[in-house]
Order: sequence, then C-alpha cells, then structure tokens
Amino acid sequence: GEVLMDGAPMRALSPRELSRRRAVLPQENQVAFAFTAREVIEMGRSPWIGTVRADLDVDVMSRAIHRADVGHLLDREVPSLSGGERARVSLARVLAQDTAVVMLDEPTAALDLRHQEDVLGTARDIARDGRAVVVVLHDLSLAAAYADDVAMVDRGTVAAHGSPQTVLTQDRVEEIYGTPVRVAADPDTGRPLILPRRTVG
Repeated sequence: GEVLMDGAPMRALSPRELSRRRAVLPQENQVAFAFTAREVIEMGRSPWIGTVRADLDVDVMSRAIHRADVGHLLDREVPSLSGGERARVSLARVLAQDTAVVMLDEPTAALDLRHQEDVLGTARDIARDGRAVVVVLHDLSLAAAYADDVAMVDRGTVAAHGSPQTVLTQDRVEEIYGTPVRVAADPDTGRPLILPRRTVG
C-alpha cells in the first residue's frame, strides 16, 4: 500500500517537509541527554527555523506549555521527571511543532486520570481548530469518549470503521478481544462505555 499526505506519497517528502506537515508523539518518550523540559519543547519549533513562522515561536510555545500543563517543569532536566511528566513534556513538544496533522501513539499510557482527560481534551481542541488528529489507544472507553471516528484493528486489518456507537458494539469487542464485556451508554454523554465482565467480588 501507499500512504499519501495532501495527495503526495509520504516517501516523496523530505524529513523537513514532513516535520512541517505532521507531528508525531511516539509511545516511548526517551531523552538520552540532560535537556531541560523547556529545551525539549523548543525542539518542536526546529522545523520552522529560517521561515516566517519562526516569528510565532514564543506564542506557539506558550500555548503548548499551557495546554500540556508543564509550566512548572520547564527548568527541570527531563531524565529527572516521572513517566507522566515526561509524556506531558513530549506532548508540549508535539504541540509546539504546530502542524496540520498530529499523530499520538498511546498518549495517555503513563498518565493519571486527570491528565488522561486533559490530553484527550486537548486532542479534541486541536481537531476543532481544523487539524487532523490520529490517536492510537487501547482504552476503548477513552476512544469512545473523545473520537469522532474509530477504526478497530484486528491482527493488522481494519475490522470496523465508523462512529464509536457503530464500531464499539458488545459483539464486536468480545469477538476481537476474546473476553466478555458490557457496553453501556455514558449517562452524561451517551457515548459507549466498555467494561469487562468480572466474576470477582
């Protein structure tokens, strides 16, 4: 197969061109050297060095720092941060890149409940700004709560694609995950809540 971005094959785009079109938050957030959080976030602006958009560095970084809730971490060295703090600093770097496409791989994995909600709320805000946001999640209830469209993948193949209500049915989830579940409507939003059926009391 082939992946296109704005109609062009991705392999035809240079790394610099790609970095101006899409930002990626990988699942692993490793920083090998003792950079501060501020320095890591500033790295998100590197694709725009020497362009007119470099004039936006201060404003874009300020918004990214606020959205990721990392203002109090800016002067700390990243290796000294907890896993959740590192994840939020990496998210701020991705937001500072300020691209039309944002790709997040398990962005909530190391986060507490409040920051899980904050990160996915931020992803929705970015989408409302007119950008494309692609998020990989294993937590089906989080996916149902925040996604406009869900693609469920089973052994490398898209098993279903559509709205959360259409895709995340009890029968489909049980078939793909091989475990009994209960799918209920969230009383506040009406979106699906997926819960494993447990026998322990």
